[in-house]
Amino acid sequence: MKTFLTLIFTITLITGCTMSDEEKIDKIFSDYNKPDMPGAAVMVIENGEIIFEKGYGLANIEKNQKVTKETNFRLASVTKQFTAMSILMLIDRDQLKLETTLNEIFPKFPDYGKSITVKNLLQHTSGLIDYEDLIHDTATIQVKDQDVLNLIMQADSTYFQPGSQHRYSNTGYALLALTVEKISGKSFRDFLRDNIFQPLEMDNTIAFENNINEVRNRAYGYAIKDNLVEFTDQSITSAVLGDGGIYSSLNDLYKWDQSLYTGKLIDKKYLDESWSRGITNNGIEFPYGYGWRLEKYHDIDVVYHTGSTRGFRNIIYRMPEKRFTIIILTNRDAGSEYNTLQFAHKIYDLYFIKSTD
Repeated sequence: MKTFLTLIFTITLITGCTMSDEEKIDKIFSDYNKPDMPGAAVMVIENGEIIFEKGYGLANIEKNQKVTKETNFRLASVTKQFTAMSILMLIDRDQLKLETTLNEIFPKFPDYGKSITVKNLLQHTSGLIDYEDLIHDTATIQVKDQDVLNLIMQADSTYFQPGSQHRYSNTGYALLALTVEKISGKSFRDFLRDNIFQPLEMDNTIAFENNINEVRNRAYGYAIKDNLVEFTDQSITSAVLGDGGIYSSLNDLYKWDQSLYTGKLIDKKYLDESWSRGITNNGIEFPYGYGWRLEKYHDIDVVYHTGSTRGFRNIIYRMPEKRFTIIILTNRDAGSEYNTLQFAHKIYDLYFIKSTD
């Protein structure tokens, strides 16, 4: 009898010491859940069900507003999947082709644009000069997408022959946003609203333009230096829409994630292309599709994109074959953009690579 009671006590003790998945995720984001500190919003989706959703820390320190599932964060380069989707919608409607060149879209573009296609822009194989390097050191007014075009039209060459290499390019995605405007006849902001956000009922997601529209439930960006919090929400490039100007929340990004299992926005073949590795002209594969990065994690195909800008680090991390998605949005400068990728790996491991911790 004594042995049996000892066994029961031991089992109870072990069970009591085992952390739940929620507690383990809380531990991952413990630095984001401190008083008076910028935070994070985290969601885990499996088979269409939200199995974890939580806000940590503050969205607005000055007003002591907490992060919630409705808090809208600047997505930074997570925006690129929406820019790519806009282009693919125009292609699906036979209004544009992957082979269309920059000179066909912008007739006054320098001659080197004759060799740069929409596909090059989508896959970062254009070789276009980084517009950030063309902004004058004394500039104080925020650059917009049209300014990117004006800057790049002053360049007379590319980094490499278009299609020969893969080099990440914010310039290319600013030009894709302008392409959407040129072909559709609508502002990029309105095209996104009418063709993606409203059909998916992403009611609080916007491409933000100061003095034109307003981000509701907005998270502001911060940096933490020597344990002091510094407001650092905008930069000289924060007004460029095509490469990083969308604001959204966990609630709305759930709707976006689920739509990607359907053909509601575009034909599935274009989604498959978006999630396929690119190939350079000389046959070298690279892990990028149309607005999505690609990787294998534990032999599972992953499509994802990080977003990193002043005051924000984000990721959408999707495993379509498992119907499993992790969304992490943060409003602080904290290491490189791949910090969020490390968080996503840790969360995946919690659910699929179980430990005894």
